[in-house]
Amino acid sequence: MRILLLEDEYSLRISIEEFLTDIGYEVDGFMDGLEAYDAIYERVYDILILDVNVPSLSGFELLKKLREDDKKIPAIFLTSMSNIDAVKKGYETGCCDYIRKPFDLEELELRIDQALASFLQDDSSLVHFGYELSYDMKRGKLTLGQEEILLRKTEQELLEVLIKNKNAVVSTQMFQDEVWGEYVEPATIRVQLNNLRKKLPDDVIQNRRGLGYIIER
Repeated sequence: MRILLLEDEYSLRISIEEFLTDIGYEVDGFMDGLEAYDAIYERVYDILILDVNVPSLSGFELLKKLREDDKKIPAIFLTSMSNIDAVKKGYETGCCDYIRKPFDLEELELRIDQALASFLQDDSSLVHFGYELSYDMKRGKLTLGQEEILLRKTEQELLEVLIKNKNAVVSTQMFQDEVWGEYVEPATIRVQLNNLRKKLPDDVIQNRRGLGYIIER
């Protein structure tokens, strides 16, 4: 599971990265909001941990832009602000949780577990594509009308990468990193994607020649 951490205080960022890595997460750390925003469109993240006051693009602004792009990734804000208006703004932006500094790293671990669980339990776990087609992210079940479409494990993982990056082009490199985790021939990735596309109505997964694949909804 991969986490994006946006925190401009160096010592705190390193402490969080080391702690989360030790308990089994993969962590990409950033101190600049724009760099973090760009990274979200280059890799697949399971959860975002965002400091509010960072250079270039604040945590609030970053998450607001993601939600406007229909990026549904669970997010936790880190902040030293304590006034209720700031807390309210964070939740209105679309975060799952809010942690005030200073905090224990063990508390952060619990908050991450809770955010991931609650995010999968809400309605966002059911993704609709039109054509009476829907995918349940929690159960890994694809249905067309009342009929279930059976997917192989690799096809399911490819579809979930596309869903997590909805409205953004996913490159073969991103599929390789997130599904296989090691080098595979690009032709193998294309074959698997074509197999998946054959099971879906036309144009659900679109090919952007030379760039990758996208679900636009």
